[in-house]
Amino acid sequence: MSTRDLVLCALFAALLAGLGMAPPIPLGFLPVPITAQSLGVMLAGALLGARRGGLAVLLFVLLVAAGLPLLAGGRGGVGVLMGPTGGFVLAFPVGAFVTGLLAERFATGANPVRLFGVCVVGGVAVVYAGGIPWLSLVAGLPLEKAALGSLAFVPGDLVKAGVAAVAAAAVRRAGVLPAVHA
Repeated sequence: MSTRDLVLCALFAALLAGLGMAPPIPLGFLPVPITAQSLGVMLAGALLGARRGGLAVLLFVLLVAAGLPLLAGGRGGVGVLMGPTGGFVLAFPVGAFVTGLLAERFATGANPVRLFGVCVVGGVAVVYAGGIPWLSLVAGLPLEKAALGSLAFVPGDLVKAGVAAVAAAAVRRAGVLPAVHA
């Protein structure tokens, strides 16, 4: 891994931390708030690719696990990761990796429509696939109820996927980052 790759990973981990500064929006019926950090997961994968994007987000999760209050609402620590929202956060690196992998395969240019699809699959579906079963287990909810409650997040996550796709397309057109593959 080059120095540039390390800097990009650190930069995107910092971006996720910065997105955590936006206050979380709690929903009364689920212990999972609406946050901006999934936007960073999608951007990391779409702009850095699978390996670098996944590592950037993994670095962020490791910093959270070490106790840094980087999650929305100033939360951090292993206790948060073991709580109801932990499955979503632990799925972030996988979501970034899958977003990056799909971007490398199917969205190599600056097409925002393809990038949107990539962000939805990696940054929404994969993160939900890790978060919903965890929420069900930790909160003692039936899986169906956890999944149904999570539907409240889908519209916002689709907006975040759209923002990530448009931003990634613009950055790719500008050519300010190395190519997505590597």
